[in-house]
Amino acid sequence: MKEEHPEKLARTAVEKFQKMYNCCQSVACSVCEEYGISEKDMFRLTEGFGSGIGGLKDTCGAAMGMFLIISLAGSAGDMEQPMLTKFETYDRIREAAEKFQEKCGSLYCRDLKTQEGAQPLPCCTFCVEAGAQILEEMLKKMS
Repeated sequence: MKEEHPEKLARTAVEKFQKMYNCCQSVACSVCEEYGISEKDMFRLTEGFGSGIGGLKDTCGAAMGMFLIISLAGSAGDMEQPMLTKFETYDRIREAAEKFQEKCGSLYCRDLKTQEGAQPLPCCTFCVEAGAQILEEMLKKMS
């Protein structure tokens, strides 16, 4: 990841969320192009992951976006040796998940979404910002 101003990724993610990107899109689209995925393609790929995976209130979309980019950044992409980076990526996902749970209280939208109403809700904005902050921290460690 290029050298960024501290918290730039979080600001960008929150701005996208305020434009009505879903929580997953907001985090994942904030940095995808640096890893070879156009923002439009990432936007399309992550459309169904908001509101706890398609409105199921399961895993928070902000966390899902964070996980997707960690996978994208860490994978060797070697289809002949699919195990090459897999377990290191799994370790990073677990680390990010732990940090997200510490910061937000849960990984699950049903626990995190404490308000009802139209987006962007403050509780969801907090999760988008937290997911992007953790992602930025993780990407710096990976570079």
